[in-house]
Amino acid sequence: MANDSDIIIVGGGLNGPALALALAQAGFGVTVIDALPRGTRDHPGFDGRSYALALSSVRLLRGIGIWPRIAAEAQPIQTIVISDGRPGEGAGPFTLTFDSAEIEEGAMGHMVEDRFLRRAFLEAMDRTGGIVVFDSARVLAQESGPGHATVTLDDGRRITGALVVGCDGRSSGSAARAGIGRQGHGYGQTAVTCAVAHERPHHGTAHELFLPAGPFAILPLPGNRSSIVWSESTARAADLMAMDDAAFLEALRPVFGSHLGAIRLEGVRFSYPLNLTLAESFVAPRLALVGDAAHGLHPIAGQGLNAGLRDVAALADVLGAARRRGEDPGSDPVLERYARWRRVDTATLAAATDGLNRLFSNDDPFLRLARGLGLAAVQNMGLLRRAFIREAAGLTGDLPALMR
Repeated sequence: MANDSDIIIVGGGLNGPALALALAQAGFGVTVIDALPRGTRDHPGFDGRSYALALSSVRLLRGIGIWPRIAAEAQPIQTIVISDGRPGEGAGPFTLTFDSAEIEEGAMGHMVEDRFLRRAFLEAMDRTGGIVVFDSARVLAQESGPGHATVTLDDGRRITGALVVGCDGRSSGSAARAGIGRQGHGYGQTAVTCAVAHERPHHGTAHELFLPAGPFAILPLPGNRSSIVWSESTARAADLMAMDDAAFLEALRPVFGSHLGAIRLEGVRFSYPLNLTLAESFVAPRLALVGDAAHGLHPIAGQGLNAGLRDVAALADVLGAARRRGEDPGSDPVLERYARWRRVDTATLAAATDGLNRLFSNDDPFLRLARGLGLAAVQNMGLLRRAFIREAAGLTGDLPALMR
């Protein structure tokens, strides 16, 4: 049967458009289906949301033409300072510092505000041939058959393609409709995120302070501004979200510290529960899962979006190679190559973030001592420290072509 599109992407957040652009460059016709209206996704106002993009993710964005649109609005992450502490007491005596000067590739990553990234994706898709976008559209059903997959939208339209890609988040309808279950557990933690302006310059330094209730991150934004990711117990986070801005700032100041001077809120606060959730399979007949639809990780290492973009780059690699060989891009052998590529890397990352959170989110005196000694040991072992720096930059493992 004649397909309406080569690839159907369900989800228009960040991973979906990135994949659409990568596949369009490889010669595929792509349809992107997003439940949100266009106006919601390209609103120009700053709402406090931002992302830490590893160097490998920056390479991907450069490869698909997005980076030139946002580079002027991005803040390089030159240094990462990691420490253990308690609220109101600041960092403990042991710290670990990652410095971009220790690797040849430059900054380990960049911070980019959500508003700039989303608008850049929307504008790029508008200008790229071979991409069709359906806004304010929900998928009600999907089915697979010989040589094709079909999705049915809430307005009755049916779209066919060789492959459906679920980029629709942790509660992925694409995965559920294909009968793919999920495994994982909650952490009893909630992340509170916001942005602050401060008196003193941050010099491109990111801080990760491990507190008994969960990690607290200060991530540099352009100008004298920083993004905050504050992991707290679910009950405490609910209290923080219920506070007015003045009360929230009073609660934030002793945790944030005084090293950047006086602070004030910018944008609004967001919160989301923290859990580990992994799809039991990354693929099904005529379906591949990408990003949070395949794996939801703890933000302790800031790898959520970066892991999703690595999925994007890997799937684009696999499908592009299949096209060059004349293979059906939605066939089981092609999809298994993608699943095999991403399965081990994702499982390793999930285990690492889960283990780090369990190790650091407590106030056990013996573990506190062990953590401090561990930070000090890595700080004093140059080869190991540089290996961690390259890991933070996303430069390790079997990198897809767009990330090389």
